[in-house]
Amino acid sequence: MMQQIYPAPMHNYSYELNKDFHFSAAHAIPTEDAGKCQFVHGHTYYVNITVAGDDLDHAGFLINFKKIKQLVHDRFDHTLLNDDDLFSKNDPDRFPTTEVVARSIWEIIEKHLQQTENNPTCLQVFLRETPTSYVLYRPKKAGNQ
Repeated sequence: MMQQIYPAPMHNYSYELNKDFHFSAAHAIPTEDAGKCQFVHGHTYYVNITVAGDDLDHAGFLINFKKIKQLVHDRFDHTLLNDDDLFSKNDPDRFPTTEVVARSIWEIIEKHLQQTENNPTCLQVFLRETPTSYVLYRPKKAGNQ
């Protein structure tokens, strides 16, 4: 994987962890507005996940890098994203666009992190769909909505 510097979110946590990996998946955006993308086609997605926190777990990890990859790569690699329950063919907020896939990856990671003893948080998901197109998803903080 090509080394890349990602936009860094501002935070006051002691630790920041970043995990890069890629997965291959197909999708179709179920609207005529998507043009050619309304038809099934595939990508090699490159993802960077940023996790931060102040406390390490019983093994000395913020979160094990392997766990992050398992949560996302094992679920999406070599799949048709439209078949995953996270996505919908009727709700535009759940079409498998790059924006929604990035947000869904954040939801998967954050749900896991909320169940850990040291309670880190996922600050952002960077998802590259093509060499020239990517999405950065950062959840709003409760006070900023």
